[in-house]
Amino acid sequence: MIPGDAHDVRDPELPGLLLHTERDALIPLLRGRPEGDFALPTPGCPAWSVRDVLAHCSAVLTRVVESRFERGVFGPEANDRDIAERGDWPTARVLDELERGMTEAGAAIARSDGTLDAVALGEWVHSGDVREALGEPGAYGGAGLPHALTLLARFSRERDHLPLHADLDHLDDPLRLGGVPGDRPPARYIGDAATLVRLYAGRPVPQAAAYELVGAEESELNLFG
Repeated sequence: MIPGDAHDVRDPELPGLLLHTERDALIPLLRGRPEGDFALPTPGCPAWSVRDVLAHCSAVLTRVVESRFERGVFGPEANDRDIAERGDWPTARVLDELERGMTEAGAAIARSDGTLDAVALGEWVHSGDVREALGEPGAYGGAGLPHALTLLARFSRERDHLPLHADLDHLDDPLRLGGVPGDRPPARYIGDAATLVRLYAGRPVPQAAAYELVGAEESELNLFG
């Protein structure tokens, strides 16, 4: 089945698979970095350092694992509070919490009605933010990309987002994203998957990126904006 096919159904195990896949790649990379690297700014989240992004990610996953969903829990104020609460933690403790969350949150997400699936996608995008800030290859790509594209396609469809057909370098058939086409025909994207993810996540696109987008503006693709 092509990711994003209009007839696909939710796979409750997919978010956990995405988290586990990214955990196995990201955590060893982070454990070996010097402390100064965690203070680097993240282009995808200009107000946050690498450490801030990781603290945010670990906090969100811990809330999912512990089923703590008080009002406004995923809003900007809660995000800033979570980061501040971890401000005096050793970096190793933040990484321990993140690893635990990436290991255990999948089961909690699988038991949900699907509304938490986007958490796994968001965590994966933030992993890309961290990779890019650290100058590591594979930002917004890697082994988890097929799982992320499947979640992205379904999330964009549930949000009734702009319909788009993406001709990706590694797929034989177009990836279909967004809602059912109406008076406006689907936009068309031709290029690599990592750049497509950047556009949907509202992340900066490298000047050297070669892609074509017809029938929509780049800003219209942003799902998280």
